[in-house]
Amino acid sequence: MPTSVDTEAAQEAWGQINRVLKNFSWEKALVLVGLLVACLVIIKVIMKLADRAMVRSKLDRGVRTFLRSGLKAILWLVALCVLLGYLGVPMTSLVAVLSVLGLAISLAVQGTLSNLAGGIMLLTARPFSAGDFVEAGGVSGTVSEVGLVYTKLNTVDNKTIFVPNGEISGKTIVNFTAADKRQVELKFTASYEAPQEAVRRCIAKVVGEHPRTLPTPAPLIRVSAYKESSVEYILRVWCATEDYWEVHYDLLEQVKGAFDAAGVEMTYEHLNVHLMK
Repeated sequence: MPTSVDTEAAQEAWGQINRVLKNFSWEKALVLVGLLVACLVIIKVIMKLADRAMVRSKLDRGVRTFLRSGLKAILWLVALCVLLGYLGVPMTSLVAVLSVLGLAISLAVQGTLSNLAGGIMLLTARPFSAGDFVEAGGVSGTVSEVGLVYTKLNTVDNKTIFVPNGEISGKTIVNFTAADKRQVELKFTASYEAPQEAVRRCIAKVVGEHPRTLPTPAPLIRVSAYKESSVEYILRVWCATEDYWEVHYDLLEQVKGAFDAAGVEMTYEHLNVHLMK
């Protein structure tokens, strides 16, 4: 909150500005216009040089826009100080006024500034880009746009969600499409009576015949657990990232068919009761 000292300084500054306006003359007005034109020319030249430097540095477009706006605001603030200094307004009083205004504005837009800082981090670190399928801020979807305040995601059921960048940058980000290939992991159950080699052959046959599975790294087919009513087998096979879900569902469906053709029973949880005399 602004202190009493800041408030008194601000009141003093406004009083001095009023005194300057009372002593204003046409000569001062002409000089002031000349200073304003000179400031405009200097700002334009500096902005052009800054634009060239940012383009050469290959910064993200959103970061360039933010830096350009910030630089322009600073240059205009300096120009304002030059003009008010010519009119005789003390810089200490002007700084006090600006500090009070800046504190009030920062408190009012605290949440927005947090999202803005998160957006700058996302645009510079680039944990994902447009077109990636990610899980960020508790939401999963395809990145449509990365802005300075919000990131726009399109979900699989065609909903558009705007997630604040502050929530994304402060949590774990999972990028499912950053790599060119992914591992599909599935688990199947078979009865204890089914020979393990027969079960593995059925799964390997389905994997080998699928056109979108990758031969390297080699698929892994092993027993993963002995459960109460079945033996659990794990399958790990690689595929291209864009084929992940197609391979996932195809293998689920086709392994069941291969088990049926080979006479392998996919058991479910049950209880065998033996009656003895």
